[in-house]
Amino acid sequence: MNIEVERINEGIKNSPKEYIENTNMDYFYRLKQIVDDIISQREEKPVILLAGPSGSGKTTTAMMIEKMLDDLGHETHTLSMDNYFCPLSEEEKELAALGKMDLESPLRMDSQLLSAQIEAMSACEEVEIPKYNFKSSSREPGKRFKRRPGELVIFEGIHALNPQVITVPDSKISKIYVSVRTRVTDGNTVLHPSRVRLLRRMIRDKKFRKRSLQETMNMFHSVESGENKYIMPYKDRSDYDVDTFMAYELSVYRDPLIGQLREMADIPEIAETLEVLENMEPVDSKLLPSDSLVCEFVGNSQFKYS
Repeated sequence: MNIEVERINEGIKNSPKEYIENTNMDYFYRLKQIVDDIISQREEKPVILLAGPSGSGKTTTAMMIEKMLDDLGHETHTLSMDNYFCPLSEEEKELAALGKMDLESPLRMDSQLLSAQIEAMSACEEVEIPKYNFKSSSREPGKRFKRRPGELVIFEGIHALNPQVITVPDSKISKIYVSVRTRVTDGNTVLHPSRVRLLRRMIRDKKFRKRSLQETMNMFHSVESGENKYIMPYKDRSDYDVDTFMAYELSVYRDPLIGQLREMADIPEIAETLEVLENMEPVDSKLLPSDSLVCEFVGNSQFKYS
């Protein structure tokens, strides 16, 4: 779907706090419908797989679903698939340092261990969940875990819907795909959803990873290529498709990013993004409640892995 800048600005000018609240409530309502389905199938499908590309908001969405299920009396555990990466050999570490290794490839996942543990969890058998150390590219001992009858487990990761990574039968799992689907238009330019995800990554990388906007931009085409190769082909396998766009989010990103983006206006993707951002009514991130999905990118989110 498309949404007009004029419509967003009108809502923000009338009452930014109310506009943010209504947008968030609409998102929670859409997730609640999925939660109700998950509850109705919890006996035969105790495991939920949630996938999405970089900047899709999958981590926060997974944690939101967990909280909703918990609040309804259905104890739920959210696990990151990142912990199932295969350790890198010294040779592979050298290749990775030189940029000669595809770190987005599903072959990096320990599919056998992951699938075996999902089967074991479904059967309420105890497993030891690994912990991946990204600094050393190695796997460390994790924690013992045993799902109790009636409890649910969410696995979140970019390869969650790839049937070569998770070989568990569909009859035992629910599958969710999340990404930005809405296009923003100012009447002249229609901003592709991938540009919204790029802005999310830029503001997150700037704040939490000390990367410049140019560095994030330099990675953009590589990341997008990996998504087209490894994530998009499997999105149609999902049982539920969630648009994570928040109507007020570009207004939140506008002021923190626009100065540096103007310095990069010679890049086509940035030029068209700037054209839309220039017309957005700004919103201070301090107005965001901690349960906003946008807080995954700007900070102060209440949703974190335990």
